[in-house]
Amino acid sequence: MKPFRLLILLCSVSILFSCNQEKTTTKTEESQEFNVPFEKFTLDNGLTVVLHKDTSDPVVAVALTTHVGSAREIEGRTGFAHLFEHLLFLESENLGKGGLDKMSARIGGSGANGSTSRDRTNYFQTVPKDALEKMIWAEADKLGWFINTVTDPVLSKEKQVVKNEKRQSVDNRPYGHVQYVVDKNLYPGDHPYNWQVIGSLEDLQNATLQDVKDFYNRWYTPNNTVLTIAGDFDTEQTKAWVHKYFDEIKRGEKIPALEKPAITVAETKKLYYEDNFARVPQLTMTWPTVPLYHKDSYALNMLAQYLSDGKKAPFNEVLVDEKQLTSGVTMYNYASELAGQYRVQVRAFSEKDLDEIAQGIQSAFAKFESEGIPQSAIDRIKAGQETNFYNGLSSVLGKGFQLAQYEVFANDPGFIAKDIENILAVTVEDVQRVYNTYIKGKNYIATSFVPNGQVDLALENSQLAEVVEEKIVEGAEESFDASIAATYEKTPSAFDRSIEPAYGDAPALTIPDVWQTDLSSGIKVYGIENKEVPLVQFQLSFDGGLLLENPEKVGVSNLMARLMTKGTASKTTAELEEAIERLGASINVFAGNESIVVTGNTLAKNYDATMALVEEIVLQPRWDEKEFDLIKQSVMNQIVQQQANPNSVASNEYAKLIYGDTHILSHNRLGTLVSVANISIEDLKAFYKNISPTVGNMYIVGDVKEPTVVQSLAGINENLEATPVTIPTFEMPKRPEQSTVYFYDVPGAKQSVLRFGYPALAATDPDYYPARVMNYRLGGGGFASQLTQQLREGKGYTYGIGSRFSGTALPGAFTISSGVRSNVTYESAALVKQILNEYGANFNEEDLEVSKSFLIKSNARAFETSGAKLGMLSNISELNLPVDYAKQREATVREMTVEDIKALSDKYLDPNKMIYLVVGDAKTQLKKLEQLGYGTPVLLNPKEEIKK
Repeated sequence: MKPFRLLILLCSVSILFSCNQEKTTTKTEESQEFNVPFEKFTLDNGLTVVLHKDTSDPVVAVALTTHVGSAREIEGRTGFAHLFEHLLFLESENLGKGGLDKMSARIGGSGANGSTSRDRTNYFQTVPKDALEKMIWAEADKLGWFINTVTDPVLSKEKQVVKNEKRQSVDNRPYGHVQYVVDKNLYPGDHPYNWQVIGSLEDLQNATLQDVKDFYNRWYTPNNTVLTIAGDFDTEQTKAWVHKYFDEIKRGEKIPALEKPAITVAETKKLYYEDNFARVPQLTMTWPTVPLYHKDSYALNMLAQYLSDGKKAPFNEVLVDEKQLTSGVTMYNYASELAGQYRVQVRAFSEKDLDEIAQGIQSAFAKFESEGIPQSAIDRIKAGQETNFYNGLSSVLGKGFQLAQYEVFANDPGFIAKDIENILAVTVEDVQRVYNTYIKGKNYIATSFVPNGQVDLALENSQLAEVVEEKIVEGAEESFDASIAATYEKTPSAFDRSIEPAYGDAPALTIPDVWQTDLSSGIKVYGIENKEVPLVQFQLSFDGGLLLENPEKVGVSNLMARLMTKGTASKTTAELEEAIERLGASINVFAGNESIVVTGNTLAKNYDATMALVEEIVLQPRWDEKEFDLIKQSVMNQIVQQQANPNSVASNEYAKLIYGDTHILSHNRLGTLVSVANISIEDLKAFYKNISPTVGNMYIVGDVKEPTVVQSLAGINENLEATPVTIPTFEMPKRPEQSTVYFYDVPGAKQSVLRFGYPALAATDPDYYPARVMNYRLGGGGFASQLTQQLREGKGYTYGIGSRFSGTALPGAFTISSGVRSNVTYESAALVKQILNEYGANFNEEDLEVSKSFLIKSNARAFETSGAKLGMLSNISELNLPVDYAKQREATVREMTVEDIKALSDKYLDPNKMIYLVVGDAKTQLKKLEQLGYGTPVLLNPKEEIKK
């Protein structure tokens, strides 16, 4: 998957369809209240096309889904489907080098992205509607005019990118190898789920250009692909474009369906692994189950949710409350096209023996066996389905994805009706039956991942798991020049495909209508009424958060926020959870650096009832001592885990370097082991006085009117004590006069985590937005940025890199962040330094045009989702911006010149006045960093001690 881009999770959501098809017949459910019409047709070459029209925003989502994932690979050539996903973005015959990524920047798209699973690969993007023909042209070029552009240098470079992705997502993080160990032992060696989607580093390295071409020719055919288009378009024109650009792509060979053999585990296997990045032990138990959409998968989903989710869940009662072995249990049924697996995962408290965890798991199962599942629990779980349904419709991309999911795996975009029927049909007896059929007394795979040197914590009689650890060797990677152009005879076409289609009519920037009112208590309310779906989302925010904490007891705001949802004066934790679940709602409270925030998501018909519960949470905290102790233990365990996670270490150490010793924001919001241990529930009660309407803001978006919102806040407005709250001011450290390199040692790290930057601007500074415009081509524009093009696309050093200004109402940092291959740590840092040195001097009219085109055209999709609208309201309130600030920013962009960018670059991108933080293997990488010219690096943890 491409980094720093939207990750879409395909889940079962309820969508009700009426259908109008070519070449197929479907049913229309006239009784359904909410219709999302789609049209499906098939080209002569076998390409399936699904259209869904939605004119609520001037945008269109285009997705190309190919029915090939790692399950179609062969042993010795694993990781091909995922490698191919990467390659397809790079170039095609008519898009040229940089392909869709360059075009995405020009047209204001969300960024071309893709993902690979065991069973399918997809490519997707949301664009302004005037770019739809361009997208259809581009997707066709990828499917029919791509393979000639892949060369050996291009393949060599992309192998390095994928290897970096594996290091980042698997090798260099705690418990990263769990899935590998489970699948290797759950599935037979010849089963396609025996290997991982990302493949092995050895197989990736051995991939040849001919292998790639063979894979493309076999699987990337129209008859194995679904094109989904969702959004604001003219149906007949769109169909004509689809025919124009896709018709002449040749049909491929027939794709045979894969068999779905039942998976059996002959005997229970217990395996262990000493994890270099783990600080607490983790036990995972996995049972084989059934494929996606199998009738039993629905009851297995409900079983997992009932057993593990909530205060009254059997696993919570036994392992969390009674035995206090962990802060929570993860349980789910993971169903894929060919098979499924049911997983129980428990990350124990530090130094807990996993045999105790296993005994607790058996006790929890025994509790379920004796008590069963009540009908009321099933009803509550089902109640959440309606809300999930509408949440899935919050973007045209989400709708398009679900249509494609059903078409690929159920051969019917309208399968939703049957899917909903199956969900609602689950009974108490079904849940008990699937437990007895797949879990009770059945063999399973158990993995114990323990910290180095703590093998005694693993399950008794466990065998060492086989995990292939990569050795990072200096200079071992092959060299390549990915810029070399491929020479080939162009694939013929009936017309000149090298001419990029013109834009359609440009959509105007439309600002949502915002209403605003001030309550008598001081709470300011900002809202946007939106009737697209019958949902309401809101944020009730109180200024303060970490800013109001005592440096000696950091962690109070986080503990208080977490405790606020653990019951009210009149409801226990379990009773409050049940009340929320009955509404199909969600209510959460969290602490940030600058505020305490209550968030909610509910059906519009249940808004008043949901807000009544919010009122209880805010006005009547329960202050439950037992819950407080459990939360403290959970937070302390989280702190311990962070100490070995390179990315968490980087974030925490970077904050210290940016803010300095005297600024409260230099602290980890969770606190330290010492500070959390010293916090009492009385400290929380004292901090609660800062929850005051005098610093309150309510942001709300959805199918609800202003008078209803104001009335729903009446209780809080009248009864929340209006305590004066003074937010302390802290002096932001000055930008360093000269650069210093800091190093945090993580022995054996496969990657080095980079954080380069300095204390910079507040979002209210006049230079802030212009500086963000300046940063677009540096590192804020994803694949349109120089950092990505040079470190990832040019050198293959990293999976992803970016830069940003992170100011709020307070000054924030300018930061360049990445994870790079360990043996090119210095080379990466030196290249970043060079790019910064040359950025302003080399910035030209083309760079400016690309920046302007993206930033202006992307406004068409700026406020599509409820989340985006909430962000707009927050900006208006917290930054004191006008309602039409987006238009003002657009005007700023239009007026900017190359000279403006050069001046901003000179002012804000001096590499010789920055903090350079590297988290990696000091033994092999620290000394070389002296070559940057900033003196001897400062080792932050010279004694390799766990910092408290």
